[in-house]
Amino acid sequence: MTLVVGDEELLADRAVSSVIAAARSSDPAAQVHDLFGGKVEFGDLTRMTSPSLFGDRTIVVFRSAQDLVKDVIAEVVAYTKAPSEDAVVILVHPGGVKGKALVDGVKKAGAAVVTVTKLTKAGERLDFIKAEMRNAGRSMNADAAQALLDAVGSDLRELAAACSQLAFDTPGKAVDEAAVARYHRGRAEVSGFTVADKAVEGKLGEALEQLRWALATGVAPVLIVSALAGGVRSLAKVGSAPRNLRGGQLASHVGMPPWKIDRVKRQLNGWGPEGIARAMQAVAVADEQVKGGGTDPAYALERTVQVIVTSRTGR
Repeated sequence: MTLVVGDEELLADRAVSSVIAAARSSDPAAQVHDLFGGKVEFGDLTRMTSPSLFGDRTIVVFRSAQDLVKDVIAEVVAYTKAPSEDAVVILVHPGGVKGKALVDGVKKAGAAVVTVTKLTKAGERLDFIKAEMRNAGRSMNADAAQALLDAVGSDLRELAAACSQLAFDTPGKAVDEAAVARYHRGRAEVSGFTVADKAVEGKLGEALEQLRWALATGVAPVLIVSALAGGVRSLAKVGSAPRNLRGGQLASHVGMPPWKIDRVKRQLNGWGPEGIARAMQAVAVADEQVKGGGTDPAYALERTVQVIVTSRTGR
């Protein structure tokens, strides 16, 4: 009996696949019964794990085990205390309160436990990307990993698929930013945060290109304004922070993760207090215009990007 606990679906699925592969390594013909908790009835487990006349091994997977009914939970816990030698049973539970009696019961009865922790921090997802590339026999530096995260988003399944594609299609051992841009160009460009990054870095042409692409692909103007506001506020927070703060103290003071502080510090080059103030005023005006105060949100956004870029250099 193996209990897989955690709400990171990709990692839970991989844990299940690993147990199944281990079971099939000794019996390639082992039959797999893959069921969802809400569909399991009392007696199903006993029936599926009963010894076969031919000695075949059986693998039973109960996904969404938190939905098992009370009688089935009792059956599963009892089975865990005396499991069949010819069967492998895997329970998949997302954690949480629902179905906690099952988790506690099978743990106490001696089930093997695999815990999959949800990746909530950007740094954890970057480590995941690098690990995926290493497992594929490739390498990826921090900048390329960040570019992939920016382009694809935080969903682990999509990140894993993107890593697999890059590993398969990119020549050479190292996968760099150019490769990421080549295969994922467009997805990053529709992000308002990409527009904001280019603007605060003083890259007017790139910022306007990104802005027009974002609008053409349906990104709401209000979301782009929000990203621009966030970018300028980040400059203000980090730029005005006490110079003696470092590491965790600085992160706590400004309310940002360390990786983002490092990026904002690089973006602060060329900015002064007056320029940041002008940029914030421009964003406030744009916010009003895209929410009904103006007649042309696209023009308002382009004008705001131009003001942000010129405010950086003081021109």
